Amino acid sequence: MRIYRLGEMSFALFRHKYLQGSAGAFMSNKADGGKWYSGGLRFCCLRCGRCCRGEPGYVWVQPDEVRAMAKASGMDVGAFLKRYCRNVGGRISLIEYAGGDCVFFSPSGCMIYPSRPRQCRTFPFWPHLLASKTAWEKEKKRCPGIGRGPLFKPEDIEAVTSGRQ
Repeated sequence: MRIYRLGEMSFALFRHKYLQGSAGAFMSNKADGGKWYSGGLRFCCLRCGRCCRGEPGYVWVQPDEVRAMAKASGMDVGAFLKRYCRNVGGRISLIEYAGGDCVFFSPSGCMIYPSRPRQCRTFPFWPHLLASKTAWEKEKKRCPGIGRGPLFKPEDIEAVTSGRQ
């Protein structure tokens, strides 16, 4: 499931600050040392697919994620890679349809939701969206699940972004 399409500039920032384990350092803090979202944030994926369609981008996947998605799809890894993935500068990304829709998006939502990649699982708790309330509110206009559902405390958000949850 493509949760959000990243342009080249956004992805470089995402990769540098998030995929390399420094998510906490990127999140802006108030003068008192607390995060702007110290009271927590609400989110519940409604599986509407707004984040899975439209803008072209990349959904980066790791080998363990490819194995999990292949297994969930009833395919061997080689066949899965050939059918659903592409090599981009030595990295693996899911392919997309013309117009930018994720290859796993269907009218009923993500076809691999339980085994979706980390990039998808951690949305919307991405560093550039947590950097400021303005960024969060802007994304909230795109994603109807932001501001709804369970409350994620700052420690819950850290657990999601670090892969512990």
